[in-house]
Amino acid sequence: MTAFTRKNILDTDIYCLTAEKFSLGRSNVEVVREMLGAGIKLVQYREKEKKAGAKLEECRIIREMTREAGAAFIVNDDIDIAILVGADGVHVGQEDLPVEEVRRLVGEDMAIGLSTHSPEQALDAVRRGADYIGVGPVFRTYTKDDVVDPVGFEYLDHVVANHDIPFVAIGGIKEHNIGEVVRRGARCVALVTEIVGEKDIQAKITALRSKIEAAKE
Repeated sequence: MTAFTRKNILDTDIYCLTAEKFSLGRSNVEVVREMLGAGIKLVQYREKEKKAGAKLEECRIIREMTREAGAAFIVNDDIDIAILVGADGVHVGQEDLPVEEVRRLVGEDMAIGLSTHSPEQALDAVRRGADYIGVGPVFRTYTKDDVVDPVGFEYLDHVVANHDIPFVAIGGIKEHNIGEVVRRGARCVALVTEIVGEKDIQAKITALRSKIEAAKE
């Protein structure tokens, strides 16, 4: 088991996700290298359009990169790949396998994250034993084909006020609005295209962290 546990995997500021089709021609491995170079401590591999063998190969490389950098590694949806590469966590959606069934597959050490979009889903995630939840989409996002309508700040405010479960704010978060998300109580924030679609990834992460720190003051 790594230094990361199921319960502290979100103990960081920025939750980075891969998205190769938005990465300006760069591979997921190249992008993750830039993320880690900027001090990112949490990376999720999300890749919808590749064959399983190609995803496994990339995840094995990224798993080693994150381990060497002291960063946590989460795999989206592909539970089998998460197990094979020894990921720190797996992230699933509302229409994927139920959390308790995922737990049977991954064992007791791996964190399980679940995307949620409503107070009812947050409560259900807690009852099912999720280790953390994704809260959103706060704003409209175009990184997924099966995108959920944005829930705005109302649901984020609800989770902050009513739940102790670790959560990451998700959906359409950019440099210009990340401060408001943090001011409303999000300690960990997920970004996709704002980072992977930037030519200078490390400079973007530095700028984002400046906005986060300013919002905390």
